[in-house]
Amino acid sequence: MRPRHLSRRAVLAGAAAALTACSASGPAKPPVPVPDSPETVLLRQVIADKERTVALYSALIADGADVLEPFRARHQAHLAELRKYLPAGAPPTTPAGSATPSGSPSATPSKSPKPSLSRLRDLESRAAARRPRQLAVLSPGVAQLVASIGACEAVHAVSLPKSL
Repeated sequence: MRPRHLSRRAVLAGAAAALTACSASGPAKPPVPVPDSPETVLLRQVIADKERTVALYSALIADGADVLEPFRARHQAHLAELRKYLPAGAPPTTPAGSATPSGSPSATPSKSPKPSLSRLRDLESRAAARRPRQLAVLSPGVAQLVASIGACEAVHAVSLPKSL
């Protein structure tokens, strides 16, 4: 019987099959997380801002400022709409203490200064001023939503009562 000589192609194909089999039998690699799109990052930031705003309204309402309930209700409606645009399973907000879109640390209600109308008015004004700069990274539908939210915040800033 004559020895069989393997062609170079056959040797390479066998080696490739062996490498594939070895790598397939090893531990599964964890999936590489896909980074959030700029739109998702911005949506999370806007949602975190809105949650802080709702918390401030809630604190004032808890102290007897029932007149602020319609303002808070509009912010809660904004939150519901914004959350619809987050990818499924994505955490909706930034962790407490992380940077906000303005770069300042986020404040938790327990570490914030005492809630006041002037603070609320300032918060609404600053939020409304940020919205136009945020539109560039958003898809048209989300940009329209964020622009509408900014308009609402601007109206809140001038419509809040002068005193409680």
